[in-house]
Amino acid sequence: MEQKNIKINFSPPGSYFLQLIKSKNTRMKYIQTDQILDIPEGVTVDIRARVIKVVGPRGELTKNLKHIDVTYSKISNRAIKITVHNGDRKHVAALRTVKSLIANLITGVTKGYKYKMRFVYAHFPINVNIVDQDGSKFVEIRNFLGEKRVRQIKITEGVTMDLSSAQKDELIVTGNSLEDVSQNCADIQQICRVRNKDIRKFLDGIYVSEKGTIVEDI
Repeated sequence: MEQKNIKINFSPPGSYFLQLIKSKNTRMKYIQTDQILDIPEGVTVDIRARVIKVVGPRGELTKNLKHIDVTYSKISNRAIKITVHNGDRKHVAALRTVKSLIANLITGVTKGYKYKMRFVYAHFPINVNIVDQDGSKFVEIRNFLGEKRVRQIKITEGVTMDLSSAQKDELIVTGNSLEDVSQNCADIQQICRVRNKDIRKFLDGIYVSEKGTIVEDI
């Protein structure tokens, strides 16, 4: 009779459970996590199909949060509860993000946002003007590093830009939406980047020098 070699693989004790623990499907879940958002007087928050609409003394703002899977419930006229059911660590982390986004909308319609930008140059003065073209407003930047190129940044609707009368070489950016105000400032800063030179020595540009609100806290 021919003898057949039979191989038997013995897995070490507990290896199955180790693989089960390492599996993505066995991440720890949080049964329920809540965040309470307080609504100040004079502000109305309306949430329909995860589209947030905030109305306040300074105007109205809308934010679409359909891509974040959270539940909203109204506790009272002055508070909203944001809940995540059976979420993992990253899902629960998005909960605080949602709360912060809505809080920024509330701040925008009550106090507004104000950013100040300063022009930095060593030799060639940076010339900045606000111009109108085809019904839209643009920031026009000239003579950056002595270049002939005219740089233009479109001002987002709802954002106001003015040259400061109290401080030389300063641009004041105001608006209700934090995203629009900060994005306009970022566009201005990035279009004035120094290229093909040592940025440790050539520090020319337009930079954000101060962040705050239009209505100052007393």
